[in-house]
Amino acid sequence: MVQSRRLAKLGAYMRPHWREAVLGILALLTVNGLGVYIPLLIRACVDKLSSTFSWNEVLHYVVIIVLLSSAMLLIRMASRIWLFGVGREVEFDLKQRIFTHLLKLEPAYFATNTIGDLISRATSDVDNIKRLLGFAVLSLANTLFAYVLTLPVMLSISVDLTLASLAVYPLMFLLVHLFSDRLRNQQKLVQEQLSDISELIQEDISGIALIKIYAQEENERRAFAQKNENLLTANLELAKSRNTLFPLIGGLANISSLIIIWLGATRISAGTLAVGDFLALLIYVERLVFPTALLGFTISAYQRGEVSIDRLESILSVEPKIQDASDVIHLANSEVKGKLTAKNFSYTYPGATNPALDGINFTINPGETVAIVGAIGSGKSTLANALPRLLEIASGQLFLDDLDITKIALADLRGAIAYVPQDSFLFSTTIKNNIRYADPIREQPDIEIVAQQAQIHAEISNFPQQYETIVGERGITLSGGQRQRTALARGMLVDAPVLILDDALSSVDNQTATQILKNLSTGTDKKTVVFITHQLSAAAAADRIFVMDKGKIVQTGNHLELVQQRGLYRDLWSQHQIEELLR
Repeated sequence: MVQSRRLAKLGAYMRPHWREAVLGILALLTVNGLGVYIPLLIRACVDKLSSTFSWNEVLHYVVIIVLLSSAMLLIRMASRIWLFGVGREVEFDLKQRIFTHLLKLEPAYFATNTIGDLISRATSDVDNIKRLLGFAVLSLANTLFAYVLTLPVMLSISVDLTLASLAVYPLMFLLVHLFSDRLRNQQKLVQEQLSDISELIQEDISGIALIKIYAQEENERRAFAQKNENLLTANLELAKSRNTLFPLIGGLANISSLIIIWLGATRISAGTLAVGDFLALLIYVERLVFPTALLGFTISAYQRGEVSIDRLESILSVEPKIQDASDVIHLANSEVKGKLTAKNFSYTYPGATNPALDGINFTINPGETVAIVGAIGSGKSTLANALPRLLEIASGQLFLDDLDITKIALADLRGAIAYVPQDSFLFSTTIKNNIRYADPIREQPDIEIVAQQAQIHAEISNFPQQYETIVGERGITLSGGQRQRTALARGMLVDAPVLILDDALSSVDNQTATQILKNLSTGTDKKTVVFITHQLSAAAAADRIFVMDKGKIVQTGNHLELVQQRGLYRDLWSQHQIEELLR
């Protein structure tokens, strides 16, 4: 069942390129047909020359054999181009499919599947499948044609000599069968160990500054050495199995030639076998030696491909949990007013026992700026992630302009909501391209306007390259506050009626954060702003404040109303004032 499923997947990979595959197979069939015909010409030449020697006759056969051999060479080259080309095309298709599929998956998937392992599967495992559909298919087809076309001719020359020369082949195939499962399991272990190393390298390069701050270079070196040793051990075990199997196959295949030479010489001496027949049989046996000896490498490529198919399909078979509903509603951006509503909204993370959000109710009016404050773990970021459906939520709880967000098309919903998370991820490109990421054709004046609103324009203007400054991987050349304000400018450039800031100004001083909020809450084209923050002085400028605690909204009101009430907000504000005095 598993084997048939893998073969079905291979067939599906090859189906778009069946023409090239068929041409390659037909070319191999032609090559093997010529390979069977040439020894027959040599036999005819030897038989004729043994009775009457003629240079003209020799030249005649030599010219024909050279021409046929040249044709074989050209056709074999064509077969390799076609079949290896299929492998390359499948490699391209798979990488495209994997990347497209990963883009559809929700962020939670990447929290449980490491980047290093995903990269390994998208590169090394795809490469294994490319070899399987190139080298392995070519080798298997070549071996099949060699046997199917060669054996009938050998049997027609001498049944007993043919059977004697093939007597070792059952033992050869038994060896292949015995080693098959071992090779597959060892190959799987090698690829898993390779993924572990990829994960460690990716993590260490991303966290190199932290490694140096805590002087953990030696510990990381030891961790890498351990994983590298595990990979070496797995590779050596695999190499031991291969280096046992492959020479045995090659040695057994060469025994066939020795049997033909021994028995054939005896028959020639006895006058029961013509010299031409002996030479033809010897050439045919030699023709079978190479594809048979290559069978070991073919099996190895097939085993690697089998493991890689399973590893790739484990990614491609994952269905996105967050998808458009069957009765999806399309919503044009120009129609969105920006009203947000929660009705008894609750959410529990998979595997957790306590809800992160517990029966939340609110209405945020269009153009209103609402700050959400509360202790760490109170559910603020969960709410921020739920609004653009980055989490899988139940229907009938969250609404945009009174429309259930689980019914709105994902592209339309996320086009209406600009979300700036606390982790201000920047791409390794220019500041300009980072700001206009969601709208790559926006011009410089528009970019500068949002940069001014985000209070980052003056600093960018002081850079030698200004907006053409390359920020480095994840924006490493910028400070934390500069990264956050650049990410904020990116969110503000999007023509979205709703803007969510999930503690996106945590690295910005209170005065600058307050000014940014004022910029967002003024003007004729006001956005609905949901501002999650620990900076109470900035939150105080909001139209309303939601105070969260243990997954619930426990207080609502503006700053003046809340500081006059006994409760969590007044406690947080008092603590904030003390901290300000101590600075």
